[in-house]
Amino acid sequence: MRSLVLRSAAILLVLSAAPFAHAAECPGHPDALGTSRTLVVDPTEHPRIGTMQYPETLPLADHEVVLTFDDGPLPKHTKPILDILAAQCIKATFFVVGQMANAYPQELRSIRDAGHTIGTHTQNHPLRMNRMSIEENKAEIDQGIASAAAALGDPTQVAPFLRIPGLLRSSEVEDYLTSKGIQTWSADFPADDWHRISPARVTQLAISRLEAKGRGILLLHDIQARTEKALPNILRELKARGYRIVHVVPATKDLPKTPTAPWQWHLHPVEPVLSAADGMRFRFAPQPLRAAGKTAAMAAVPAMVQSSRKGDISALWWNVHADAGAQDATVALLSSSSAAFQFGEDTPKSPYLKAASALPRE
Repeated sequence: MRSLVLRSAAILLVLSAAPFAHAAECPGHPDALGTSRTLVVDPTEHPRIGTMQYPETLPLADHEVVLTFDDGPLPKHTKPILDILAAQCIKATFFVVGQMANAYPQELRSIRDAGHTIGTHTQNHPLRMNRMSIEENKAEIDQGIASAAAALGDPTQVAPFLRIPGLLRSSEVEDYLTSKGIQTWSADFPADDWHRISPARVTQLAISRLEAKGRGILLLHDIQARTEKALPNILRELKARGYRIVHVVPATKDLPKTPTAPWQWHLHPVEPVLSAADGMRFRFAPQPLRAAGKTAAMAAVPAMVQSSRKGDISALWWNVHADAGAQDATVALLSSSSAAFQFGEDTPKSPYLKAASALPRE
């Protein structure tokens, strides 16, 4: 009997112990949000994460957030964003484009030196990976990793994390990434900062969508002025609302993975608890589904622009002229279905990549 009690208690400790740590002190900034803990993941065990597209996401507790930034580095905006994060002692994950790493290797090294995680976002940021041949996709993936590794001077400093541009996945691409031990990152919610919207709107979308889900991976871009301007307000709101920042790194032979249970890799997991009637047995009690939050979020969804259509993504990440009303993905964010996204019509591409490709390498 005693051994059964001890075994039950041990199981509970592993499965339900809160994996928190108080944010480390931030010299010179006693009121900083900080980074509450580091989550070490094995990419091969959970190869696809982010509820915008996949059943699983990172094993976060309620009110935990992972900050991610795509498409850089671009010194004009990446450097101020790094300064903002440093002032708050926050660690994030950057998914870098190979061309940008080639153009701005010193900026990429600054991201590394600040202690952030560096994943990749292909070589050229193609917005058609769901339609490209597998050979083209392999080249984009491999070249993007090679460019980041060359800029950093060490392949081991590139995390086996990749986000597909435009989130335009295909099973062939996902399978290839899995075969290479690379974890495919989607997200749990974006802030639409690639659209021509105000920094205040970026902040509002980030916070309202996080509140609707309660935890998760936030998708931002470090090539946008509006993101740079919105970030201090986003961080201020996170602190005021009791959210904690989690830094994610890959497991290595010297850094073992953080122990987790399968149920923790779901946004609203069913958590094991002891039965009140019989402490010797377990039962499963579902978490609240935040119905009120979902109802409020759904009520806030503005009307979609009628000219938008499903699947047209050519005006997405690199589009600086996007219609601010052409997409509000709140409906999709309350679902795991990627099919709910709607994208606006074609508009001219950003000049960033063209300009970057013309710059000399360091």
